Amino acid sequence: MNLNFWLPVLMLSSSFFTGLIIFFLKETSTRLRTALNLTGAVFKVVAVHYMAYRLLVLDHIHQVSFSMGLGFDFVLRVDFLSLMFLALSSNLWLVTTLYAVGYLEGSPNRSRFFGFFSLCVTACTGIAMAGNLISFFIFYEFLTLVTYPLVVHRETKVALEAGRTYLWYTILGGVLLFLGVVWLQVIAGPLEFVDTGALEALGPDQHNILRVIFLILIMGLGVKAALVPLHGWLPVAMVAPAPVSALLHAVAVVKAGAFGIVRVIFDVFGRDFAGFLGLLGPLAVAASITIIFGSLRALSQSDLKKRLAYSTVSQVSYITLGAAVIASFSTVGAIVHLVHQGIMKITLFFCAGNFAETLGLHNVRDLRGVGRRMPITAITFTVAAFGMIGVPPLAGFVSKWYLGLGSLDGGSGWIIGILVASSLLNAAYFLPVINALWFETPAKEWKTLRPSRFETPWMLLVPPIFTAGTALLAGLFAEWTWSPLGLARQIAFGMGVYP
Repeated sequence: MNLNFWLPVLMLSSSFFTGLIIFFLKETSTRLRTALNLTGAVFKVVAVHYMAYRLLVLDHIHQVSFSMGLGFDFVLRVDFLSLMFLALSSNLWLVTTLYAVGYLEGSPNRSRFFGFFSLCVTACTGIAMAGNLISFFIFYEFLTLVTYPLVVHRETKVALEAGRTYLWYTILGGVLLFLGVVWLQVIAGPLEFVDTGALEALGPDQHNILRVIFLILIMGLGVKAALVPLHGWLPVAMVAPAPVSALLHAVAVVKAGAFGIVRVIFDVFGRDFAGFLGLLGPLAVAASITIIFGSLRALSQSDLKKRLAYSTVSQVSYITLGAAVIASFSTVGAIVHLVHQGIMKITLFFCAGNFAETLGLHNVRDLRGVGRRMPITAITFTVAAFGMIGVPPLAGFVSKWYLGLGSLDGGSGWIIGILVASSLLNAAYFLPVINALWFETPAKEWKTLRPSRFETPWMLLVPPIFTAGTALLAGLFAEWTWSPLGLARQIAFGMGVYP
């Protein structure tokens, strides 16, 4: 056994055993719990960067395989695509951990929260490194189980009702995904993600069955990816604490669904074969409907977190849309948006949490003049919101630019209209918030709930500064080799879909 074996195992262990230990800590063990959280998170970041060096520079593939004795192997494999998701989850876990420590200071049940918080990241890490559909499914359902306690953390009636809704949706999605995985296993045998193109060897008499299996898989994954009409759980789950909302929208649940859809298209069916079967056109339409629907619903939301939730419904579907267009630029746009949407959306939820925790503000109309009281938080919110709209030179513009180029290159010019309409709708629901923050007169005197020498406790202030700065730098230095765009190009090249 060598580093190719141990690094993937250590990646899982760093958060899994951290979570198990934290469960048994007393509530008063604040320093030890924080130290364990941050140590595990820092280790994962270092390990991911080392794995990236070994893969991108030394061309070393990390893979672990265990026979399950049931006709399939449990496989962990770090390829180009999984590396992007690993980098996103590990880096944002570290930032969110710092934020969560400050956010939950003095709250009850912190050991339970951070235990499941660490297990949630373990599930995301496993999803990223899964080498076949069976392994992916195991971690995908594990994610459902460990995120439920986070959604219902406050144990209020509303939280418990939201948790039930979340479970109904995600369990239904899991059942559909399991059906598709088993059916595919029966007709094609065990398929690893490196076996792209294996389904093409099946005869034409199997093509209709493959179309049905594809639909079932996409529906199963579409629940977590919040494709319309499978999105209903997401706005309801906003009852969760702000760190959970940030994790769900930027790293964990919705990204797991979108990542799974990309895997199915590229690594199970193969993009060209899926196009030959006529599967990608309808998927692009479904993603486009979701993009417009989510934006329209965001317009009518007065609660800031719910407005951001419907924004996520819209924005995450850019990934599905890009993956469904047979063009190299669209593929790059889909992959890079996996990261860009994460860093922008987590910034917005950090800011929403700061407004709520510091001043008790949840409604958009209550944010009038808050930029004068919390200027740093308001600046970071503004940067992330402009990025979501697609204003250059921010990260969101880069994603939309590549998606637009891909739509023209792939002969799907109608997608340009979707992107333009989406950007206009993004502006329609973000600009009123920005206007309220900076240009409207405060309606009342604010009562500070969390006194601090800064505008809010520093642990709540540093994370949005970091992520907003990253969103800006990712756009300004997009052409740099090691930027998210540069890595997305290398990943698409490694997948054989970029010149």
